[in-house]
Amino acid sequence: MEFLLENILNLVGFLVGLVIGVMSIIGFRNTGSPTLFRLSIAFLSISLGFFVIWMGYIIEDFVIKSGTIERWVQTLGIAIQTIGYFFIALSHSIKSFFPKSSYFRSVGILPLFLVSSVQLEHIFRSVSFILLAYGAIETMLSYFENKNKGAISVAVGLGLLALGEFLGWYSFVFPESILYTASMTIKIGGLVALFIPISKVPLTRIKFDDDFE
Repeated sequence: MEFLLENILNLVGFLVGLVIGVMSIIGFRNTGSPTLFRLSIAFLSISLGFFVIWMGYIIEDFVIKSGTIERWVQTLGIAIQTIGYFFIALSHSIKSFFPKSSYFRSVGILPLFLVSSVQLEHIFRSVSFILLAYGAIETMLSYFENKNKGAISVAVGLGLLALGEFLGWYSFVFPESILYTASMTIKIGGLVALFIPISKVPLTRIKFDDDFE
């Protein structure tokens, strides 16, 4: 049952990411916004990451039948998703992508040293968490300054994605728990929250950059 649920959640993540990616492409064609171009790459990468993991489950279920997905497939999917998170952080604001505070930089780099001796998958998850958490914090600060309501949905979406990556990280510590399923569900919720401001762009033909800057 757990295997089937994780299979379905990865399929849902693939479809949701694909829909948002296509909407971003349409928005880019309507507005010419460089931000939407970067978001198109981001969400298509996230969708592709979910697809790779989903295919890993399908091949395992119908071909290999060993009872567990191949670890390298999981790592590949997460690495592709990390590329997508990088472009989301890049879309948030190129100028402020790297925090100015030396303290913040030290905190951001510290987890990489902490996980340097463990699996590559943990490193990708830690990088994703740092990118998403930083993007959520910066977006929320932007909302307090500009009172742009669209920033709230973006901050919530990035925050949910960060929480999902955090729980996914800990699911390796407790492999038989519900943490992985909760992680997948929260990440899909984060994608849906990010979909709200993006969905307005193709309909209204307005610039989307203000929600991310």
